Amino acid sequence: MKIKAHAKINLGLDVLRRRDDGYHEVRMVMQTIGLCDELSFERTGQGIRIVSDSDAVPLNEDNLIYKAASLMMEEYGIKDGIEVRLEKNIPVAAGLAGGSTDAAAVFKAMNMIFGLGLDTTELQKLGVRIGADIPYCIMGGTATAEGIGEKLTPIKPCPKCRVLLAKPEAGVSTAHVYRSLKLDEITHPDIDAVISGIESGSIKDVAANLGNVLESVTVPENPVIDKIKKIMTENGAMNALMSGSGPSVFGLFENEEDIKRAYGILNESGYAPQLFITEIFNDEQ
Repeated sequence: MKIKAHAKINLGLDVLRRRDDGYHEVRMVMQTIGLCDELSFERTGQGIRIVSDSDAVPLNEDNLIYKAASLMMEEYGIKDGIEVRLEKNIPVAAGLAGGSTDAAAVFKAMNMIFGLGLDTTELQKLGVRIGADIPYCIMGGTATAEGIGEKLTPIKPCPKCRVLLAKPEAGVSTAHVYRSLKLDEITHPDIDAVISGIESGSIKDVAANLGNVLESVTVPENPVIDKIKKIMTENGAMNALMSGSGPSVFGLFENEEDIKRAYGILNESGYAPQLFITEIFNDEQ
């Protein structure tokens, strides 16, 4: 069995408060994009084996793929094993849910391979036990996310456009970013305006209202993020934003010539060793 595991971007990311349990209450607009990892699954005699073409991911119990498979085996008394072959295309530690989307693929694949008959809601309840982004990645598409990211509401698919994705060399710790966030000093993005743009079918209105409060922590520590955003917006992007806790930046483009020009300039700049031209992705589209 083969599954494509799509990356996500945040069209809007707001943090409302810090909860007593240490987690943060968020309100986000999540969107899948065309860039994806590809996972192949094979039922084996016993155990969990991960094989990958990337040396950037662990192949042991530290990988969310392993954690997802292990949880499924424990929960449902699965005695047979599973081998997962991972073709890694999504940058690691980049704010794109690369690990979470791989884990989501494991839940979906094992549900089918072992005939568990679980629905999406049941898979999401399992997923949130090992990662807050996993329930969204199981569902995909355009959605709002609240709580710690696990309370999901599907909304109308975001209008299509081209997406330029740039991943600087720096890695970012999500835990550090949230710990460093000064909630009394941030400017909150207009999440409702992003949703309104999606509902009205105006990608320009969506782009005009992009916002991510986590930029207030990650950008000062990684000024290259602002340099990348500036190149994108000066070369035809309707707007550009950091995704998740960063450091990846995405720009939304209407024009193919513009996105190719911005890609070329960014490529020459050396600011982002990993560059991708992709698009807003929804299964219905």
